[in-house]
Amino acid sequence: MTEIVVPAFIAVTLGFIVFFLGAFLTRSVAFLRDYNIPEPVSGGIAVALLTWLFFTITGQQIVFEMDVRDYLLVLFFSTIGLNARIVDLLRGGRLLIMLLCLTIGFLLLQNLVGLLGVTLFGLPTAVSVLLGSASLIGGHGTAIAWGPQIEEMTGFAAADEVGIATATLGLVAAALIGGPIAKWLIDRNGLEGPHDVAPVVGLEFEEEGEPDEVVNHISLMRATLAAHVAILLGYVAHQIIEEMGLRLPLFVPCLLMGIVMSNTIPYVFRRMTWPSGSRALAVISDYSLSVFLAMSLMSMQLWTLAELGGPLLIVLGMQVLMTTFFILFVVFRVVGRTYLAAVLSSGFAGFALGATPTAIANMSSVTKRYGAAPLAFIILPLVSAFFVDLANAFTIRFFVGL
Repeated sequence: MTEIVVPAFIAVTLGFIVFFLGAFLTRSVAFLRDYNIPEPVSGGIAVALLTWLFFTITGQQIVFEMDVRDYLLVLFFSTIGLNARIVDLLRGGRLLIMLLCLTIGFLLLQNLVGLLGVTLFGLPTAVSVLLGSASLIGGHGTAIAWGPQIEEMTGFAAADEVGIATATLGLVAAALIGGPIAKWLIDRNGLEGPHDVAPVVGLEFEEEGEPDEVVNHISLMRATLAAHVAILLGYVAHQIIEEMGLRLPLFVPCLLMGIVMSNTIPYVFRRMTWPSGSRALAVISDYSLSVFLAMSLMSMQLWTLAELGGPLLIVLGMQVLMTTFFILFVVFRVVGRTYLAAVLSSGFAGFALGATPTAIANMSSVTKRYGAAPLAFIILPLVSAFFVDLANAFTIRFFVGL
């Protein structure tokens, strides 16, 4: 099988094109527009289908270099941290604990569904985690890490492929169900977002002629500089954390450094113009997240799913149904039945089946339409990218040992 490697510069340029393709599709297709499907998702899935068609016709797979995508991810999370206020975090402490407890319970349910799936199709018990939390909440990274180990334990030669395929399909499902879930909850319960709160990400759709806060090159450079300093400090913190024996995604310390900066620097240097809460910082958040997600979805190798066929689709369908019911009847109710709970519900769908950036994109699409929910963008990444990784590691080991 031959590969066509797309260099990083061309890949990120295609990321812009994919976003605008998604924006066109979202405006043109009522379902995408009405159910809050993020623009990068619409465009990214369309391009992934085209690359699959190209592979089917030519036998050549298209591979994108993703160096710039990784930068966009840490840039995005540093902007989220820069918008966070300690007072909001303290107010959301109880909510964070509730969401964490719900997620731990969900991890067990997800692996039980995976266990049911391997039982139905006569697969080794340990493969259940590759149809469960290792690939879904854990994502591609965790699936790739566990695939070879499970293959060695069980002799199941397709373990790698099952894990990667489940993570890929889960990412697609996560991007498609979060918006509809939030819409249903908001409409059914008559919820409404606040009108006096500025968004930290997810700028409202703009109409021509609307007066907006001025965003110029100075405000953009100021916001970008603050984000880059947070990233630099995040790199240092990441190295220290790794030397302590802990493994965390790089974007987590970048997020934390942004929080530290925004809750110290403005109080020490009171005359400094700080970008927290500014439209310029929100623009950078939207831009970096949109291009990151467009690149992530356009690079999916959907042809790897075709060989695995029906059993994988059936088990993933079971996972999607279980996730939807869990969110509607447990997460939304426990978190408080509020507008914030509806936004968090869309985010929960994003990381429960996909990844933290998918969760943020889901919430961003919802808040663009219904109103800001700043606390959701702080609480959910801390749960989905920090605490859950630790809980997932223990859960996976338990189910692999059954």
